[in-house]
Amino acid sequence: MILPQPQIGMVIRYSYLWASEANAGRDEGSKDRPCAIILMVRDIGGQMRIQVLPVTHSPPPKEADAVEIPAPVKKHLDLDHQRSWVVISEYNEFIWPGYDLRPTGKADDPVYGFLPQKFFQHLTARFLERQKRIGTRRT
Repeated sequence: MILPQPQIGMVIRYSYLWASEANAGRDEGSKDRPCAIILMVRDIGGQMRIQVLPVTHSPPPKEADAVEIPAPVKKHLDLDHQRSWVVISEYNEFIWPGYDLRPTGKADDPVYGFLPQKFFQHLTARFLERQKRIGTRRT
C-alpha cells in the first residue's frame, strides 16, 4: 500500500474503533471507514501522533455530536451519495502509519483526498467548541 505523509484535512480509509467497541473490549474497529485527520503532533520520541474523526451514514443522536458533510464535498472525495456526518464527539489517536490504514480501492492508496479548507475550518471550529463545552472521547 502507498503510504503518503499525513496532512491535516486529509481523509483516509481507516479501521475506526468506536469508544463503545473499546468499552466492550475490542481493540480493532469492526468496519473500515473514511476518517478525517484533524490533528498531528510529533511526540517526544519523534513519532507522529494522528487524531482522526470518523465519517458515518448514521444520523447523530444529538446535532452537537456531528457535522453533516455537504454533497459537493462528498463528490469531491468520491464518496457515495448517501447523507454522511463527521462525528465530533469522539476520535481515535494512533501513531502514523499504524496498522489500521486500508486502501480506498483507488490503486493501493488509503487517501480519498482533502476536505476543502472552508469545510475543514467549520469542522475544526465545531470540534473544538464541543471539546471545550462538553468534552470528547479519545480511543
